Amino acid sequence: DLLLSNSCIPFLGSTEGLDFRTLLLDEERGRLLVGTKDHIFLLNLIDLNKNVKKIYWPAAKEKVELCKLAGKDAQTECANFIRVLQPYNRTHVYVCGTGAFHPLCGYIELG
Repeated sequence: DLLLSNSCIPFLGSTEGLDFRTLLLDEERGRLLVGTKDHIFLLNLIDLNKNVKKIYWPAAKEKVELCKLAGKDAQTECANFIRVLQPYNRTHVYVCGTGAFHPLCGYIELG
């Protein structure tokens, strides 16, 4: 219904089904940060498909292999699913992912 009424703009940046779960609205800069499987997207609030920035942040290969050896599903469990996007200060966001069952965190400079 939203598409038919032209009241939404679909995000076309990913056709891979990246498991969108974590969102952070950055009103000051007019951006939306989206945490997905192995990626963090920085989207423009006016047009989600304009100037899309994407950070690729996969789990380490050895952690993925350990995950698979433990009997986990390679596609749905053995990846770096971004679960935390938290403002840290005016210039950085604190980010954490599952890291294929070996959690890892870091900072993104928004610039």
